[in-house]
Amino acid sequence: MRKKAKKYFTVILGILLVAIAFNLFLAPYNLTSNGVSGLSIIVKRFTGISEGTFILAANLILIGISYNFLGWKKTKHSIIGSILLPIFISLTSQITKFIVIENMDELIIALLGGVISGIGYGLVYQNDYTTGGTDILNQLMEKYCKIPMGKSIIYVDGMVVLLGLITFGFTTMLYSMIVLFLISELSNRTMLKINHNQILFIQSRKMEEIKTLLTKEFTYDITLLNTTGGYSKEKRKTLFCAIAKNDYYLIKESILLIDKNAFITVVTAYEAKNGNLSLKEHLKKINTQES
Repeated sequence: MRKKAKKYFTVILGILLVAIAFNLFLAPYNLTSNGVSGLSIIVKRFTGISEGTFILAANLILIGISYNFLGWKKTKHSIIGSILLPIFISLTSQITKFIVIENMDELIIALLGGVISGIGYGLVYQNDYTTGGTDILNQLMEKYCKIPMGKSIIYVDGMVVLLGLITFGFTTMLYSMIVLFLISELSNRTMLKINHNQILFIQSRKMEEIKTLLTKEFTYDITLLNTTGGYSKEKRKTLFCAIAKNDYYLIKESILLIDKNAFITVVTAYEAKNGNLSLKEHLKKINTQES
């Protein structure tokens, strides 16, 4: 029950952040960064219809389309966001009366809007929900047009940005693209909880000493892989280990002190888990036990 309550709280918080960023940074400066929200700014320019009203109407239509073509299973995770986002946008539409932004460079406006929106969207996506709108269009394009989700997002949101160019001019379009990039980056990072763990693949003539270094001195779990040299056909062991980013340089130098000819390959991982614990939690548990 507590887990479900936390999930809904996170989703609602994410939608609220998106709404605040929209009314505080995006709409006042005509930054048509993405989707139905960006389109609502253009529609208001020509018709006077409020952003919240347009977003709600568009989202309800898209929910109906989603139900008919994608089914209930995919549609149900879009309903909360589709309804709450326009409501929150309407409720926070007067926020500029309480938070006054004056004489701020438009680049800073775009950066702040992109960062806050990106974190908000990430909190929503992190819990397998969406804010509706063009997320539904992207799913439709993926299913029926066989266009990968990444490309469909570029096509749909790119069209909105292009309409922004026609409506508000080139400079505003550039700032909108900055916002769109930040939303994409920050939502992915928030959604995946990226912590930049490092994955080491190590080959050495002194594997036992390196194993002792990693397991005893740094208390990391390791895995030994059976590998074969592509050219020499020589059978060898390759050590695989996930480590915290902060330990990388110290571990690398320690390994090279043991074997200066050690072959070390490093890749970045979004997340590493030890059983049901993340790497960070696992290390915290070890440190607690030692103290």
